[in-house]
Amino acid sequence: MATASRVPWPPAVRDIRYRSAADGTDQPALFYTSGSAAPRPLLVALHTWSGDYRQPASVPYAAWCIARDWRLIGPDFRGPNNRPAATGSWLTTGDIVSAVDEATIRAAVDPARVYLVGASGGGHAALLTAARAPHLWAGVSAWVPIADLAAWHAECRARGLRYADDLVASCGGAPDDGPATAAEYRRRSPLGALAAARGVPLDINAGIHDGHTGSVPVAHSLRAFNALAAPADRIAEADIRAITDNAAIPPALQGADPDPAYGDQRPLFRRQSGAARVTLFDGGHEIIFNAALRWLARQRQG
Repeated sequence: MATASRVPWPPAVRDIRYRSAADGTDQPALFYTSGSAAPRPLLVALHTWSGDYRQPASVPYAAWCIARDWRLIGPDFRGPNNRPAATGSWLTTGDIVSAVDEATIRAAVDPARVYLVGASGGGHAALLTAARAPHLWAGVSAWVPIADLAAWHAECRARGLRYADDLVASCGGAPDDGPATAAEYRRRSPLGALAAARGVPLDINAGIHDGHTGSVPVAHSLRAFNALAAPADRIAEADIRAITDNAAIPPALQGADPDPAYGDQRPLFRRQSGAARVTLFDGGHEIIFNAALRWLARQRQG
């Protein structure tokens, strides 16, 4: 990602292990607490597609939490997405849910302010976990997520991207290899599950150039929003195709309000429906940490 950090993890962020209820195994994570006694917000920060829980790109999450006395946990959720145990399996979301439980054991957490954030593969996992455990989250921020693994396999294969091989290794073949493999792609994709997350404050973001200079076409974000939106608020499929193909917003959809949290990477298109919001901004395959975390900080359950 363009915003990847090369700053080392702060010493206050510790390696821990915790028991995952998904299969009873011990799993690694990074954890931060100041030790303050009052309940504080918890940020669950997810690594990217090919990363793991110690990736340097996630250091800005720690900087935010340390500055504001938030709790932080960054689970590994089975590591890079290139094998069956990872890539949207039930083990991955079980690990993420168990990480929340572990954080509440280790520190005082405000249950009304438990947040989930991730970009790329982390955005994929954030959408899936929002759908599979919607009761947990005061807010979920998903950036440049993969919403449909079968569609992404075709897109990656057409562009010669190695992620197509990751998907084959994870799902047991290509989507067109047979009904069982096609079903595996569907099970691991957020798109068919997101209706269960309606009502969860869910903010989906993508850079307009992603899929051209980056690896995940913006259609994934727009279709994920449509799965959450009321029928009258959905983005027309013809507009989704035009935006994706041209890396531009059609004139009838232009006019997004300014948002200083995005800095110079201004929003180009934004739509809200109920608790769901989608934003396309002037950028690529990346997360704007300030925008993600400031939006989460405004969310509260109850």
